[in-house]
Amino acid sequence: MPPKLSADVRLVLGDEELLVARAVSEAIAAVREIEPDAEVSQYAAGELVPGEMAEMTSPSLFGGRRVLVVRSAQDAKKDLAAALLAYVRDPDPDVSLVITHAGGAKGKALADGLKNAGARVIPASKITKHRERVDFVRAEVRRLGGKCAEDAAEALIAAVGNDLRELVAACSQLVADTGGTIGAETVARYYKGRAEVSGFTVADAAMVGDLPAALEALRWALHVGVDPVPIADALADGVRTVARVASAGRGNAYQLASALGMPAWKIERAQRQSRGWSADALVDAMRVAADCNAAVKGGSDDRGYALERAVFAIAAARNGGAAR
Repeated sequence: MPPKLSADVRLVLGDEELLVARAVSEAIAAVREIEPDAEVSQYAAGELVPGEMAEMTSPSLFGGRRVLVVRSAQDAKKDLAAALLAYVRDPDPDVSLVITHAGGAKGKALADGLKNAGARVIPASKITKHRERVDFVRAEVRRLGGKCAEDAAEALIAAVGNDLRELVAACSQLVADTGGTIGAETVARYYKGRAEVSGFTVADAAMVGDLPAALEALRWALHVGVDPVPIADALADGVRTVARVASAGRGNAYQLASALGMPAWKIERAQRQSRGWSADALVDAMRVAADCNAAVKGGSDDRGYALERAVFAIAAARNGGAAR
């Protein structure tokens, strides 16, 4: 276990710019909450020399707290890395040192040394997986004092996109406007005009038997120019996925992921959607999806009508199955 330091030394580890900037800002804000006039100095590690760092971290003649931010520590030369490690072993309690490091192999010895010396590690890695992005949105809403259901986080990502800065801004706006409790219907109301309506939006609603939402999503998608073919494909994929997951039985999504060849988040969603479906109803839905695909891909003069009829039939199969 790393030793507990007598001073504030933080290692911000990762290359997600938003998270790095937030971690640095929070460190500065924490010091200035205690001492509003605290001095803040920021340096790029590749340009900083040990003498400058020693000057910044030495006791001040005038007293008071100071913040020293050393950015991109993976670029630090050997003498600066050695000076940083030596300082962290015996830090000045009046200096808050924030070191950012992109992670990875470059400069790993410095990052490991800082961790072993007791620096507080703040993760800031890029968020690349859908599941992590959903968790990020929910955590961001909690950080702002609100609550966000998982389906609401999914809907917000579909509406806003994957950019973290836009997601953070959207979370802030929704919490401010709603009092903090955010559901999927809230996101739909606020982002109806912006949402990237896709076939999967239509399929998700149909698979849980929400006919009004499925029809609204379908009509909006067709109105904004989404091609009918991917909508038909999404309906078929939605039915197939729920059927495969339901037939696999109950189990942990992460354990089923390798067996089914699907990402865990998709299995989790299908498990939620499978509630209320009977085996016979799924067979009916698969037949409807196949007929819809044939109609949309060449056998129908009105592809929009074929899709609408399929949405009615799939929702009816699910709701009829729930009653059996």
